[in-house]
Order: sequence, then C-alpha cells, then structure tokens
Amino acid sequence: MADNDDAPRPAPAASRHARSSVAPWARMALRALGWVLGLAAGGLAALLLVIAVALAVAYPNLPDVSALTDYRPKLPLRVFSADGVLLGEFGEERRNFTPIGEIPQVMKDAVLAAEDARFYQHGGVDYKGIARAALENLHDARSQGASTITMQVARNFYLSTEKTFTRKIYEILLALKVERLLTKDQILELYMNQIYLGQRAHGFAAACEIYFGKKLKDITVAEAAMLAGLPKAPSAYNPIANPKRAIVRQRYIIDRMYETGFITEAQHDEALAQALRYREPAENPVHGEYVAETARQLVFAQYGEAAYTRGLNVYLALDSGEQEVAYHALRKGLMDYELRQVYRGPEAYVDLPADAALIDTRVAEALADHPDNDDLLAAVVLEASPRKVVAMLQSGDSITVTGKGLEPVTSGLAEKASAKVQIRRGAVVRAMKNAKGDWMLTQLPEVEGAFVAMDPRDGDIRALVGGFDFGKSKFNHVTQAWRQPGSSFKPFIYSAALERGFTPNTVVNDAPLFFDASTTGSQPWEPKNYDGKYEGPMTLQTGLAKSKNMVSIRVLQASGVKFTQDWLANFGFEADKHPAYLTMALGAGSVTPMQMAVAYSVFANGGYRVEPRLITRITDQRGKVLLDVPAKPLDEAMHGLPERNAFVMTTMLQEVTRSGTAARAQATLKRADIYGKTGTTNDSMDAWFAGFHPTLTAIVWIGYDTPRKLGDRETGGGLALPVWIDFMGRELRGVPVVPLVPPPGVVQQGVGWVYEEYANGAGVASVGLDEQVPRTPSTDERNGILDLFRR
Repeated sequence: MADNDDAPRPAPAASRHARSSVAPWARMALRALGWVLGLAAGGLAALLLVIAVALAVAYPNLPDVSALTDYRPKLPLRVFSADGVLLGEFGEERRNFTPIGEIPQVMKDAVLAAEDARFYQHGGVDYKGIARAALENLHDARSQGASTITMQVARNFYLSTEKTFTRKIYEILLALKVERLLTKDQILELYMNQIYLGQRAHGFAAACEIYFGKKLKDITVAEAAMLAGLPKAPSAYNPIANPKRAIVRQRYIIDRMYETGFITEAQHDEALAQALRYREPAENPVHGEYVAETARQLVFAQYGEAAYTRGLNVYLALDSGEQEVAYHALRKGLMDYELRQVYRGPEAYVDLPADAALIDTRVAEALADHPDNDDLLAAVVLEASPRKVVAMLQSGDSITVTGKGLEPVTSGLAEKASAKVQIRRGAVVRAMKNAKGDWMLTQLPEVEGAFVAMDPRDGDIRALVGGFDFGKSKFNHVTQAWRQPGSSFKPFIYSAALERGFTPNTVVNDAPLFFDASTTGSQPWEPKNYDGKYEGPMTLQTGLAKSKNMVSIRVLQASGVKFTQDWLANFGFEADKHPAYLTMALGAGSVTPMQMAVAYSVFANGGYRVEPRLITRITDQRGKVLLDVPAKPLDEAMHGLPERNAFVMTTMLQEVTRSGTAARAQATLKRADIYGKTGTTNDSMDAWFAGFHPTLTAIVWIGYDTPRKLGDRETGGGLALPVWIDFMGRELRGVPVVPLVPPPGVVQQGVGWVYEEYANGAGVASVGLDEQVPRTPSTDERNGILDLFRR
C-alpha cells in the first residue's frame, strides 16, 4: 500500500504530553482572548469602514472655502484728525488688517512657538502633534494642543465652538481643503488678522495697539510672547485682567521660542527680564468724541451698516492740537461757573466697614458706579469736618482737602446741612486739583456748553466740542441744540440796516419803548435794556458796542422787519426760525452754534457764505481713496453779502471788543484784529460769544439743556467770552496782526466807515430822537415825592 502524504499522522509523544498538560481553564482563556481579538479586529474594521463612509459623505458637503482667497475681514470705522491722530473707532470688532509681509518675524515666531511649531512642515493636520498631544495629556503634561493653525482657521471661519467628535472631523477635513487652496503664508495671514484676542481686538496688530499702545512693527519679544498667549484663552490670559496667569503663559511661550530655535539665549533672557508696560484703558489721547460721532453719522448716512465692517478710514479737517485746546477751554469755563454754584450734595452714600483693612475693597466697589471724569475724580469720604475732609480715590490713594479747597462745598459741611446735602463718612464726592496743584472738592456740572471753530476762508471745521462730557450726554450742542442767540444776533439786524441807509454815525435814541396789543398782535410788550438803564441818543456803533436793546429795536423797526428777515438768508439762517416780529432784534429766534459759526464767517471773509467741511477724505483699509472732499476756494457763487457791508460790520464789531461788552478780548489778547459780539438771552438762560479773526471764527454757548436762569449776574461776556479768549489766545499766538483793508465804495467819516453814497449825512441821520428818556429825579425832587406820601 502506497504512503498517503495527506493522511493525518499521529502527534509526537512530546506534543501529546504538552497538550495533555495544559489546564482546561487556560485553554478556555486562550479561546476567549482569540475571540476578543477577533471581535476587536472586526470592530476596528467596522469603525474604519464607518469613518470612511462618513468621510466620503462629509467631504463633498464641506463648505466652499474659496471665499478665503478674497478675505474681507470686519474692519472698524476709524476717524482721524488732519494730523493723523485717532479720534474714534466704531464697529463690533477692532481690527487693523496687516499683510503677512508687514507682520514682524518675532510676532510670527511667537505665534508658531505657541500654537503650531511644525506649521511649515505639515499639510494642515499634524499627525505627530496629535499623537504627542495624546501621550502628553495621558501624563497630565502641558501641551501645545492638537489643533494646527490651519485647523483653527477652518474652525474660526466655518465651524461652531462646540467640542464634539463630529466637529473635529470636519475641522480636519476643512484644514486639508484649505491647505490645497492657499499657501502657508496666506493661511498664517488669515489667522493673524482674524483671531480674537480679547478687548474687542481681532488680529495681532489691533491687539498690540490696544494692550501696549504701539504699532505692531515696534513689538518686542516679550510683548509678542504675551500676545501669542491670548488665542488659547483670551479672557483667562488677559494681561490686564489676569496679570499673574498671563505672565505664566508668556514665560512658557518665551521658553518655547528658545527651544524651537526662534530666539537666542540672550534674547530669551532679555525677554524674561523685560517689565511690560500696558496702555491706559479706554482713553484716546485727544477728546474728539463729539466730532468723531458727527463724522460717524455722516459716513453711516452714505454707507449704511457696511460702514462698520469695511475698514473705512475717515480723515477730518481739524487738527488734534486745536481740538484739545478747545476741549480744555470749554471745560474750564464750565467748571469755573460750577464753582460759583450752590453745592447740591454728594452723588451717593456708601456704608464703610469698621475694619480699616476692608475699606479699600469697599471703596473700589462703590466707585465702579462713579467713574472718574477726566480731571474730576470720584472719591469716598473717610472723615469729614468743616475744616478738613479725607477721602479715598479709585486708585486707593487718600487725599486731604482743607482751606479754600472746601469752599465750593461749604454748605455740605455745615452742621445744619440736610441729609441729602451733607458730606459725611461714606459720601461719594468729586475732587480735582486747582491751578496750584492743591486738591479741592466740587461737583459734576449740570450746565452744558458748546464750542465750534471754523476757518472762514474755506469752511474747514477746526475744533468741535459738543458738550461737557460725551459719556454723560451724547447730545451734540454744536449741531443739535436750537437756542435763542440773544444779543449775539444783533449784528445781522445792523447789517440789514446798512442797506437801508444807516451808518455807524446814525444817532439812535436809547429810550424806553412800549408796544400795546394792537401793535404786537398778541399782548403788550415793554422791552428793557439788560441793565435797566437808558442813556438817550447815541451812535449806532455805540449802541452795538454797549448792546442796547432799545437801539436795536428802533433800528429793526426803521429798517423793516420783513426786509431784515429776508436779509438773514445771506448768512444761512432759516426764515421760519426767525419770525418777522420786532423781538427778532433781541435774538428771540432759534439758531445752533454751527449756524452762528457759518454766519459770523460771512463777516470774517468779506461776504462769502461757506459750507462747513468736516470730512476731507475717506479711504479703505489699504489707503485707496473712496471719497475726496477738497476745500472750496471762495468764489462769486458764495458771495451773498456785499463786501463793503461785511467790512463796515467788522469795524463795528471791532469796537465791541475794544470798548464794548467784550472789551476784555482786546485787553487780554493785546491785538486789534479780533471782532465779535456777546449774547445774553432773556432772564440769562443762554450765554454766547461769537467772534472771529480773519483766519478763524469761533462760537461759544453755555446754558442748561432744560432752559433756566444761569444767574442774575451771568452774561455772555462773563461766561462765554473767557472760553473764547482762552482758545484764541493759544491759536493766535505768533500770528501777525492782520490789518483791515477797506474795499471800494466806503469812506471814513465820523466814528467809522460809511457807504460813500451815505456820506456827509446823506443816509439815515437819526431815529427816535423825539422820544424822551426818563430823567433820574434829583435829591430835592425825591424828598418832595416822599413828603407827598407822608401826607
């Protein structure tokens, strides 16, 4: 029988012995292990199959990432002064787009060291990094994390922030897709401009300005490392809110930069030793809040909501230096007035703990609701007496106020002061330093004000301050406040009179007037001069210089109310705001400070009505000019007022600043080329000064939002004029005196210049001389009257 090689053969003896020696439980364990391994292999295969199917289904459904090639970040609207100073920023996101080539290498290196050191080696997904992160996380070690910069770009642009396995898969797939579409530098550029870094900052250029107050090009290694730590958790690593935690993160990144070869050992040591200095939060170097808001409204009217995301840069005509001078001049004028007012009481009262160690914290909590207002600092009183007040500031510093520093709050320190007015322990008060640097207590003013300056030669707005504090009230009193101009309106009445034959030499009677109901059409009217005195006949020029109401009314009455109302159009005034009644002579209509600036500029430039120019140009984020608003030179189309009319009125307004109600102007500034008129409305509810130099018109208004008396002795000359002088004194420093040059058609005669056809008495010689001025009785006459009463 032939051998059969395929037949089973008996096992060797040794093998049979070994098999027989294996315990039954071991054989069962081996079979179970084999079953588990087989099940695991099957499960893994099934999982891989599911993942493959999921990827196959998900990949075609991924969002289109081609939009990244035309990246248009949300860039805020920025408003700049003519000299390039940032005045305001508007938009949800603060961002300053910076091309990758302009981002400093140290900033890029810091980001790579912190987020993705192998960025330029992997294809969007760092598999080595994922494995390393997984192992390090098992050992609870610090890790860079597994998300590459490309994955973060994909997540930031297209995915939610939820942490799920599905989102991670989409993140990986999108990263691979992005890597095929963009270069590494393009991806890094997107990341470094889009990433959120806290404080509303998006991108490292914006963050550098917000945290350090400097341009990104000037950043140091230490600063770059601090910013590079923010993407991981902008709130947790905010160096201002959480300095200790932020420094730990920063030092880790500096170490990483050294380990990865981005910096040398010397740079590493220097960075660790550098003490960082942060920008003071939320303060612009120039107080241009009102003017920036005005520009924002104008831009929004043209671009709509896109204005806040397109990265528009708006450049204004005003200079930041002049704007700051105007801000401080108006603020000083309002505070000087406030110091003369009765103390209204503390802003609030807080309970202070008996334990001195707890006071600092309690004060900080209390003053969070009472932020400092520029140089007006909030403080909580720790002890108070009529001779001394000790208070703690938000900074934790304590101040002691004595002597004259307590005079503005005297009523609050009196023993009989009411509970609402009394300054006692726990009272929230305001403190500021006087000119000598000594502390004084005061209060936030309730009074408001407005200041606007304009170049009469082209309409450029040179300064605009719409109120005391933009944070307190965003109402812009320069453009939105319609107020009675009072006597500051009289020059326009006199201007119309010049065309009706009046001259500066015309004699007008300053005598009382009475109009019955049949004349006024409503109720009897008995106007009075501000001081209640009547001086009889005087020249038109003197009447304006002394701001005599009776003179102005007679001039308007003689010139014709309707003619004068129509004449106002030459200055840009609206007829319906100035009804054709005799009250127009006293400025009973309505104007805004901006209108007054335009109107007075007509005198300053020889009769041309110029339109205010605030915005000079608008560019996109790359500097491309989108709108150019060139200055308009004076031309005949703007010429409404005869040049000689403007000249004669200017000479009369010069007399106001020389010897009249604004004589303080020439006396203080020591120059004759300044012109203007004070204004005080009925019951002293509005105080004005409107004036100009041939190169600069400036208007000041002071009053309450809800009209009420400023005080019996408060006038435009006492309130508004000092603000104007303060501003003009600085702006005209070093400017040569500009002499007045008479135009054709006028001759000098008497007290001033007159139209040549009205020379030698050919014009209106006098008005109202037949009316008597009440004579002040003599002493004997007064005694005789008293005797009659005694009888």
